Amino acid sequence: MISMRTEQLVEETRGPTDETSVLRARVAELERERDHLVAVVDILTEISASLHFTDILRTIARKLGETFGLDRCSIYLAGDAQSVRLVATYEDPSIGNLIVDLDRYPELKRAFQSGETVFIPDASTHPMYQGVELVAALRNVRSIVVVPIRWRGTVIGAIFLRTERESAPFADRDVRFCQVIASLTANALRNAHRFETLLTGQKSQEQEKRRSELQRITLVAFVRRLLDRYTNAEDHMWAETLLPAHADEELERLVTVAMEVMSEEAKG
Repeated sequence: MISMRTEQLVEETRGPTDETSVLRARVAELERERDHLVAVVDILTEISASLHFTDILRTIARKLGETFGLDRCSIYLAGDAQSVRLVATYEDPSIGNLIVDLDRYPELKRAFQSGETVFIPDASTHPMYQGVELVAALRNVRSIVVVPIRWRGTVIGAIFLRTERESAPFADRDVRFCQVIASLTANALRNAHRFETLLTGQKSQEQEKRRSELQRITLVAFVRRLLDRYTNAEDHMWAETLLPAHADEELERLVTVAMEVMSEEAKG
């Protein structure tokens, strides 16, 4: 009888405690989701103020690093089959356009080659990291996520995130959030590419227009100097006085028409 009563008391005591734990876990999850939404809004706000891809990638790396409290957050763009370019990093914003050998980072290599997200909850026990050098390099690392950045079905880059051993590991919802950010990054890079292409086209048009103007000026200067040299010669200095009146009037009319045509052409 006493034993049954004891068990009942234990169950009554355990019930509220379990519910409290569940509620706390749910609150923590909601707070995490809120942080994700805030980060998305912040990223969209900041990258909309710039159309230069370097500034965009640095902003995204910084916001991800701040959101997760990361040990490392880097963004890479595709290079050749054996290397990629590090273009933005959270831990050292001054680093950029650094060539990285894919053989040194197996998780990065797998993401670029497969086009799939690589999620490693615990780097210390993952079979990908074998060998003394890799184990030593990752002794203070907890979780790693590498999310490819895709454009028109092609992997054009990847976002690399890493937490320290003392930090909480990434969860599945964190990975989904990173995939959303990778999609936003691809769209931002596409817009930046269009903008830079437009600027390049405008510069080319301006350069072509300037070249045409210089050619026109050169031609006019050449003809003027040739005529000056020719008409100032002794044999031709008074040659125009020999032209009949109607020929002189016709030449004047042709000159007027030619000047009007040149004026219209100059307007573009």
